[in-house]
Amino acid sequence: MGEYSKALSSLERSLEIQKIAFPSNHPLLATSYNNIASVCDNMGEYSKALSFYERSLKIRKIALPSNHPQFATSYNNIASVYDKMGEYSKALSSYERSLEIQKIAFPSNHPDLATSYNNI
Repeated sequence: MGEYSKALSSLERSLEIQKIAFPSNHPLLATSYNNIASVCDNMGEYSKALSFYERSLKIRKIALPSNHPQFATSYNNIASVYDKMGEYSKALSSYERSLEIQKIAFPSNHPDLATSYNNI
């Protein structure tokens, strides 16, 4: 609906509750940071989005196995922000990391692989 400030407020409130309820490396916190990053990205606040996407990735590195598909999502999201910021070499590197994880996690005909090749 484009009501980013309302969404951001709700997501931040949810995150504060999750910080109390869960350990600091819980995967749901990673999801919350990712969701906040997405709203910031949609608002054009790319540096802020990047920071939240990186927080999400940091938690996922602790909480999930190294070939988990959510890593691919994290790297893809980070790449997308770098792309919008005009930092194309960083974007390409992150898109390629995303693809490498997808090659391990998914069958060769998975549609996410096609999306990654397109992004690259």
